[in-house]
Amino acid sequence: MIVTRLGKVHLAEVKLRYYVSMCSQGQFPLTQNVTVVEGGTAILTCRVDQNDNTSLQWSNPAQQTLYFDDKKALRDNRIELVRASWHELSISVSDVSLSDEGQYTCSLFTMPVKTSKAYLTVLGVPEKPQISGFSSPVMEGDLMQLTCKTSGSKPAADIRWFKNDKEIKVKAPCLLDMRGDMSDGCCIYVSVACGTEKSLNINHDIQLLNIYLYTPSVKIIPSTPFPQEGQPLILTCESKGKPLPEPVLWTKDGGELPDPDRMVVSGRELNILFLNKTDNGTYRCEATNTIGQSSAEYVLIVHDVPNTLLPTTIIPSLTTATVTTTVAITTSPTTSATASSVRDPNALAGQTGPDHALIGGIVAVVVFVTLCSIFLLGRYLARHKGTYLTNEAKGAEDAPDADTAIINAEGSQVNAEEKKEYFI
Repeated sequence: MIVTRLGKVHLAEVKLRYYVSMCSQGQFPLTQNVTVVEGGTAILTCRVDQNDNTSLQWSNPAQQTLYFDDKKALRDNRIELVRASWHELSISVSDVSLSDEGQYTCSLFTMPVKTSKAYLTVLGVPEKPQISGFSSPVMEGDLMQLTCKTSGSKPAADIRWFKNDKEIKVKAPCLLDMRGDMSDGCCIYVSVACGTEKSLNINHDIQLLNIYLYTPSVKIIPSTPFPQEGQPLILTCESKGKPLPEPVLWTKDGGELPDPDRMVVSGRELNILFLNKTDNGTYRCEATNTIGQSSAEYVLIVHDVPNTLLPTTIIPSLTTATVTTTVAITTSPTTSATASSVRDPNALAGQTGPDHALIGGIVAVVVFVTLCSIFLLGRYLARHKGTYLTNEAKGAEDAPDADTAIINAEGSQVNAEEKKEYFI
């Protein structure tokens, strides 16, 4: 009977120890490591899934109690209570410094006391990098060895070099050997980034360094490729350089502009209000900066304005020739083969009118032929008239004396009716 009772007591004690062990396993504090940037705020949280009203406590790396449940133990204005309950104790540490880094402890006051560790890592932000190894100004083609120095970084800073936003691979992170050059007629600048890739939400500190200087480059651009007389013309002097040349100087044929009222300079532009032949010549634009000087020339040739030709009108002329001889003959009005032409006084000198030599030759031939015809016609008429008068006195030419000639003449008149006369 007694043995039986002792067995039951032992069994109950075993069960009690089992339940206490199970309860103790649920009462275990849980924490997490925290990483924060110097100057930021760190949140330390301790949680317990099962708690039978057991107290929680946070202590720093020096084993100083920060909070016991919701009661503040250390006078530090940077440390504040975030949440306090039987299942959680959370506190915040603001304006964190490198000295705050270390192992923090959360304690659960059971029997025995259970603890959990949380390591606070503080990252140091690198100071603004300092670039050295060059003297100002740096000319194009100069060899440089640049050095980047930075401090305050934790962990060590990751130093990178950039040129035109493209990373430059170097053998030694803090050294960069390079030669000054110029690309696309503009300056090249170097960007240096010093920072760390291990930090959270940290922007790199970037220092922009404009180091290249070069002499100006000049080009003259006309407003029209074919300048004509009477039209305006604008010549633009396009200049680049570092530092930028300002202003530019305009000259003509090695001297000053001859007509300032008509040739107006505005900034980099030369505006000629209206062109004429006297504007022909060589125009020069000169740009200067602290590094050097450069110039460009433009040869201006003013072209004539082409004229529009007026239509040519041909006016016919009437020619009358009158020849007076034994017989007066008047030629009928005829249209001459010549024509008088009206010439445009504004026509270009290079254009030719009608061929006057050809027309003069034709007129001379016509006049010569007309005169020859009239001469031959007059001679023919005169010859036929003489023959008629001689035939009329025929028969008296063989008479020995005048009386016989009269008789023969009268005899010939008897037969006059038998004769037929033809007049032409």
